Amino acid sequence: MTAMPTVSLATLALADSRFPGGGHAHSGGLEEAVHRGTVSGPEQLAEFLHGRLHGAGAQTAVFAAAAAHAAARGVRPDHWSLLDAELEARTPSPAQRAASRAQGRGTLRSGRAAWPSRALDELLATTGSPHHPIVVGVLLGAGASASPTDAASVVAYLSVSGPASAAVRLLGLDPFAANAAVTALRADTERIAAEAARTAGHRPENLPGASSPALDLLAEQHQRHHREEVRLFAS
Repeated sequence: MTAMPTVSLATLALADSRFPGGGHAHSGGLEEAVHRGTVSGPEQLAEFLHGRLHGAGAQTAVFAAAAAHAAARGVRPDHWSLLDAELEARTPSPAQRAASRAQGRGTLRSGRAAWPSRALDELLATTGSPHHPIVVGVLLGAGASASPTDAASVVAYLSVSGPASAAVRLLGLDPFAANAAVTALRADTERIAAEAARTAGHRPENLPGASSPALDLLAEQHQRHHREEVRLFAS
């Protein structure tokens, strides 16, 4: 009988929507997609989540895995500024960069209380406001001794679970249907996390990049509309 893989409490906590990291305030572009009529029901939501996982989800998984690997083995403090800068360069939308750093700050505040580490302090000292997937990777790699695969899995999952939860509020969807759209991506999520873990030891400038131009455009439009009228989500 094959033993089930163990999952650390930290991994479960960071993937939990109740973790006070600020993710509940972000829809990952879904609010703008709903506003434009692109997503109006379960079928469109499933398509949106698939695209988001393979774009933004894959990109954040790579950097979360790299951060977990670096935190576990110990790196010079300037490594964090290099890693953060490379993710910044791979995120062309200013609105998406701002959303990532906002969630990074929220996760950092909660994470420092739960899993303090020298690596986390160095990350904050060298970047000031680090990107969210890097914070998750450092929390898991240094504070919780979790693997790069775990870190990649958390952020890949969050890239779709957050928008799915937002869909319930924005469209009044059946929560079971929204959850089914997320679980249908299980194999893709696991594959993306495994691929990210295989590149975790690469130099920051050599890490792979995944683009999602449609999400970039939605993020920019949402930010503009958010300034003009009240929106439910910050992104």
